[in-house]
Amino acid sequence: MGKKAGIVVLFTLLLGAITVAVLQHYPHQDEASSRQINAIAKPDANPLLSFKPHISAVPRPPETFTFPIALGETGPATNLYSGPNQYPFFCMTQESELGQPLVDNQQGFGIPVYQGDQVIGYSKDCSLPSQLFYFTLTEQNGEFTAIRLDEAAARKHNSSPLFRVEQGTINRFIYTLVMPIANQEVGERHGQSQWNKKLIYQFNGGSGIGYRQGRQKASRVMTRQAQQLLDGYAVVSSSGNKTSYTYNMLLAEDTARRVKQQFVSLYGEPLYTVGIGGSGGGLAQYLIGQNSTGILDGLIPLYSYPDMITQTTYALDCDLLNNYFTFRSDNPKAWRDWERRRQIEGLNAINEFPQKAGFLQPLNQLMAGFVPSFPDGNSECINGYFGLSAFINNPRQGFLRPFFSDDVIAQTHWSYWQDLKHIFGTDEQGLGRSTWDNIGVQYGLNALREGHITFSEFIHINHHIGGWKPQPEMRQEEIALPLGTRIPIWLTLWGNHNITKASEGPAPRHQGSIQAMEQAYRAGQVFIGKVDLPIIDARHYLENELDMHHMSASFYSRVRIAQHQGHSDNHVIWVAHKDHNPTAAAFKAMDDWLLAMKDNPQLSAADARPDALQDTCFNQDGSIYAAGSDVFDGQWNSKPQGQCQSRFPMFSTSRIQAGGGWGGDMFKCPLVSIETAIDNGWYLPFDARPHLGILKATFPQGVCNHEGRDLGRPGDL
Repeated sequence: MGKKAGIVVLFTLLLGAITVAVLQHYPHQDEASSRQINAIAKPDANPLLSFKPHISAVPRPPETFTFPIALGETGPATNLYSGPNQYPFFCMTQESELGQPLVDNQQGFGIPVYQGDQVIGYSKDCSLPSQLFYFTLTEQNGEFTAIRLDEAAARKHNSSPLFRVEQGTINRFIYTLVMPIANQEVGERHGQSQWNKKLIYQFNGGSGIGYRQGRQKASRVMTRQAQQLLDGYAVVSSSGNKTSYTYNMLLAEDTARRVKQQFVSLYGEPLYTVGIGGSGGGLAQYLIGQNSTGILDGLIPLYSYPDMITQTTYALDCDLLNNYFTFRSDNPKAWRDWERRRQIEGLNAINEFPQKAGFLQPLNQLMAGFVPSFPDGNSECINGYFGLSAFINNPRQGFLRPFFSDDVIAQTHWSYWQDLKHIFGTDEQGLGRSTWDNIGVQYGLNALREGHITFSEFIHINHHIGGWKPQPEMRQEEIALPLGTRIPIWLTLWGNHNITKASEGPAPRHQGSIQAMEQAYRAGQVFIGKVDLPIIDARHYLENELDMHHMSASFYSRVRIAQHQGHSDNHVIWVAHKDHNPTAAAFKAMDDWLLAMKDNPQLSAADARPDALQDTCFNQDGSIYAAGSDVFDGQWNSKPQGQCQSRFPMFSTSRIQAGGGWGGDMFKCPLVSIETAIDNGWYLPFDARPHLGILKATFPQGVCNHEGRDLGRPGDL
């Protein structure tokens, strides 16, 4: 048997074994397929807010909808100021245990609505009438459960807390209002005797590119904030404020403003409104707090990033680097030491750490004609970001679940960039412009300077790393879904078919759109640190889990706040051992802080911060390991390492490892010649002078000057 035939046999056997394993553990059918969208509605014109010079300086238009929404009626199906509705738009009221949406057309736009087995119409905007429900909360072994009661049972219920829940749709998303009540208030809408007059706006995370209404179960909203509900807070939320469904922060703000207006029109103004939410639910608070007023008074972002769009800068490097280490390196054995990879990727990597999808590596190596090997380590780039480059960056990718027909899929450009095309603009092919750029980036520069890699390795990486192909040239990932399963078997690992290759010269890098970058800044999709609200940025320490919620992200936010306002005294960082949850303590501290501002309206957030509220790290049992202004000092602020930084060491990113700053907010670096870089001492203590020729050949356009101004940032910002 020849080598090629042997590879085919091995590939077939391996794919068969994987298929059997997948089928044993996962269902074949997906209920969403019965509600698949087969036709795309045309959006009506709708106002889009002006962004110049920055969204924070632009007044919002007056409300046009009359709140409150009457029970049995529907909320607004178009937003107030964030542009035309996006289509296709998959309704998820059934996944939210609310039944089918209302029929709004007979032309076949949106999902089919059934009566029995018969289609009686279609819903393109997913509206639901506003309605009331009643719930109680029970606790067992520290776990809360929300139990729904019918109205008769609720009237008799007095043995445990009772809550009135209102759900409906606003801006096409599902909204939820939760109010603690007494049982004598069952049956009427405005009772609030158990409310402490404080409001929580719950945000939620995930990675989303639009095109879905999103799921929001009342029980989940309640259990996330169970302790706060028991303490008397009211809680509001919307599926439009869960980033699993969109990172359009203008639409998220528009929706949050209206959901809060619905609440206020029913119950009056709260003493304050505090945000809570993790990951994307944290960055949403940063951006809404920066961009607008009247929605949030205090922020509790959990394991947050400053924003989504600057996270893509290094996250989209991950597949480039994994592709290099797996398929392009001239010495693959050198990169089987995962801690060496960390020197390039910045994010943590650990030898002998298992990979959930490790079987994909030998499968793809076989297909590419390499000797197969299973990975003997893992990285945050893989463990945290696997698959996201295709989902966020590839207009041909779409969803694995069958929300949309093949015709609809072919007509739609699926990407994060497309979700924001009305802000970023589109190219000649109608594709949303991308901000991602890696021209002049010297991957592994810090590792070279610190002696972790050789000069030849540095050159080889940067010669072959390449960049993402222009969007019109990208192809869908090759993914097998054996016999109808929903679990993907990636056959084009690390998007290697969508990454440029070296030919006559180095593999071409990717040029981002200056227009998109400027619009991202102006439209408030970038956190520029312009927020003076009280902030408690809290997170578990998850670096040893290779979790994508890396600790350093809190410090990107801090750097930007300090750069913008000259200090970060309104920004407190808490880091806790993964077994201790500091959220309840964060609410107590935020309550003290906000009430102090209520008592002294002339005080800024920085001046009103309680003296006891400091940067802090917590032990497993909740005790304080260290607290104070210097406990997190370290490489990020060029100071001796503080106690918390020693206890909970943090890592960096591929762009920091390439010489970038810890603010992480440079889309497009200004370029300088290799001669200038050498004269500036950027390679020292490595002596780059004898290697001028090969450096110039590797970086023909020049290299990044990270001391310069981001070329994508408008000059008036």
